[in-house]
Amino acid sequence: MLLAGCAVQPTQPARPVASPTAPPQTQCAPAVCPICPAAPACPAVEIPKPAAQAFAAARWEDLPGWPGSDAGELAQTFNAFLASCDALQNRELWRATCASARTLDTHGDNPWRAWFEAQFQPWQLVNPDGSREGLVTGYYEPLLKGSRTRKKPYLTPIYGVPEDLIDVELGEINPELKHLRLRGRIEGRKLVPYYSRADWSKQEAQRRASVLLWAEDPFDVFFMQIQGSGQVQLDDGSRIRVGYADQNGHPYRSIGRWLIDQGELKLEQASMQGIKAWAKAHPQRVEELLDANPSYVFFRELAVDGAGPPGALGVALTAQRSIAVDARYTPLGAPVWLATTYPNSEQALMRLMLAQDTGGAIRGPVRADFYWGSGNEAGAQAGKMRQKGQMWALLPRTYTPVQK
Repeated sequence: MLLAGCAVQPTQPARPVASPTAPPQTQCAPAVCPICPAAPACPAVEIPKPAAQAFAAARWEDLPGWPGSDAGELAQTFNAFLASCDALQNRELWRATCASARTLDTHGDNPWRAWFEAQFQPWQLVNPDGSREGLVTGYYEPLLKGSRTRKKPYLTPIYGVPEDLIDVELGEINPELKHLRLRGRIEGRKLVPYYSRADWSKQEAQRRASVLLWAEDPFDVFFMQIQGSGQVQLDDGSRIRVGYADQNGHPYRSIGRWLIDQGELKLEQASMQGIKAWAKAHPQRVEELLDANPSYVFFRELAVDGAGPPGALGVALTAQRSIAVDARYTPLGAPVWLATTYPNSEQALMRLMLAQDTGGAIRGPVRADFYWGSGNEAGAQAGKMRQKGQMWALLPRTYTPVQK
């Protein structure tokens, strides 16, 4: 099916991207405008439909390292799954499994292993080309310093959703387009593309009404947009959490890739830490660097309740237990056995995770973004994580996915 002159985005915003160096696999269809104006220059594009599932049947003994050396680790994942049942219990796929989890007798040496093996069947995720290895990156919840009022050194705005941003859920027009949306603004009688990052930044003076908070460091705000959520610590020591609310409709472009293409950094240098170091050495080019990514994320204020930020599933993420996946393949809520390595090392990292989030750069069956938690230490791990890995989705035994 074709829609002329229109770039569409999946309706799974969550975090817009996974890491600053992720390849420019955008949320939008390639080589098209970010929304649907009447301009003839916008080519006709084929609207992407949700991809077919790509699974290969597996046995428990096929999972490298299963079930791990520590029963306590399985218990942590089980408890996170049980918490997810608040969101999953009314979904047909998970109803019986959640009911079983609520009645599990947790006495004994390792009741969690027996429960997972009784309830689930492992399925290995397989890429379209038949390969079974993919990319595992990391993300985290940044901690920024900020203020509710504009004052030195808090001069960088964190914006809420502007009143003139228009969202069009295409599924309300045509059920076949339920995974897609348009974003733009009204100009006269036309829906035109919303402002890019460069255009938006020129409007700060007249956009004060949309400001939620003011932060100290523009780069910290930029990376918080990449992560999709963060906490802001005020001068009195209190904290405010902000989470993803919307996005301007423009495709994400990796600033790490931009620096590589400009000959400013080598691939191995383009981590979050390397990008920040380059910016510190080239303050006169920071604006040019940030504007290389036209995507702009808007936030909403959330309570800080001791739990992690909410993911796409609508439940709090658990540090080192939650991953973001491509929900076209792996159902949200599914336990996933992840076999990868720790950041910048060959040390094995094999763990039962939960698919609780999505992201614009998380595209493909064997693709995961590992949630490290909140703060600087988590950020250091996330910023350097770019590992190879394999994934096995654990799905209820009553469900048989489309197999490779």
